[in-house]
Amino acid sequence: MSEGKPITCTAAVAYEAGKPLTVEEIVVDPPKAHEVRIKVEYTAVCHTDAYTLSGVDPEGAFPSILGHEGAGVVESVGEGVTNVKAGDHVIALYTAECKECKFCKSGKTNLCGSVRATQGKGVMPDGTSRFHNKKGEDLLHFMGCSTFSQYTVVADVSVVAIDPKAPLDKTCLLGCGVTTGYGAAVKTADVQKGDTVAIFGAGTVGLSVVQGAHVRGASKIIVVDINDQKKQWSLDFGATDFVNPSKGLKDGQTIVDKLVEMTDGGLDFTFDCTGNTDVMRSALEACHKGWGQSIIIGVAAAGKEISTRPFQLVTGRVWKGSAFGGIKGRSEMGGLVSDYMDGKLKVDEFITHRRGFTDINSAFEDLHHGDCLRTVLDLSK
Repeated sequence: MSEGKPITCTAAVAYEAGKPLTVEEIVVDPPKAHEVRIKVEYTAVCHTDAYTLSGVDPEGAFPSILGHEGAGVVESVGEGVTNVKAGDHVIALYTAECKECKFCKSGKTNLCGSVRATQGKGVMPDGTSRFHNKKGEDLLHFMGCSTFSQYTVVADVSVVAIDPKAPLDKTCLLGCGVTTGYGAAVKTADVQKGDTVAIFGAGTVGLSVVQGAHVRGASKIIVVDINDQKKQWSLDFGATDFVNPSKGLKDGQTIVDKLVEMTDGGLDFTFDCTGNTDVMRSALEACHKGWGQSIIIGVAAAGKEISTRPFQLVTGRVWKGSAFGGIKGRSEMGGLVSDYMDGKLKVDEFITHRRGFTDINSAFEDLHHGDCLRTVLDLSK
């Protein structure tokens, strides 16, 4: 039995920004009180992992074990853990839910304050790490998850047990991308039947917004992306229109002009899934006067600021943000998993590539190609 003892396993370590990950043996300590050690079975690579590895993430710290879109089986739990037990099938949650802090009790947000400070510093709630390389050096945690390791340790507020019948190689995507986009449409924006919607950026998050808007019965779902390869996917997930602003505009026409023209005055909801602050401005300004809402999902590079003329807001447009789709991971993940199992939520369709875990650097390459949505890594290989 490995319970209570350190485990030696394979992980992909980010030693410095801009360099490939180093696949090597590390040691993973047993969980302390209110911590859970998970055998990670499958993880996907998300743009946020690439964003941190690139060095433009203000919170990025090295050496660390990245990865935050993963699913596996609980190996052991520390003292005081009541929400999961050894053998449970689980998804790691980068947005915790303690159910007790001011945020959780407010009923107004899914942002939880319980472990945020330490999570941002790359350590467990007690301020230390559970990962060490063979030289004995500490390795930092990432987003409270660190799924690029065959074993990881997370806080008990950062993990949720799911239906053991749900395939882990698919449900790992609910740890970030699919939930983030889908939740932004159905929860943060609360899109209603007949609404008009535009989505900027047709990656996994953007296409998940499309899916959410489609489920809600939006009358017009316009995807804006500069890659024509994304058109068919957009339509497959429920979009009604696809606009490529690099070539689909008339002389002197802006993307805002085009969208306003297509929707008789502007959109009920727009979503930025790009992280580009210029795109965020266009998304706001393409909203309908008086009631249009623009939801920011994409994470901008360090130091970037958004701008628009105050008159855009005075005349009734609303700018808001969404993290993890407004979804409370422990309370609401079960519903998403059952929707997936019932065929109401598309997840499999996002998996364009599969690789063994040791091929992880190729998975980062996949991410930058237009034909990839998600690469799922099998940690047994």
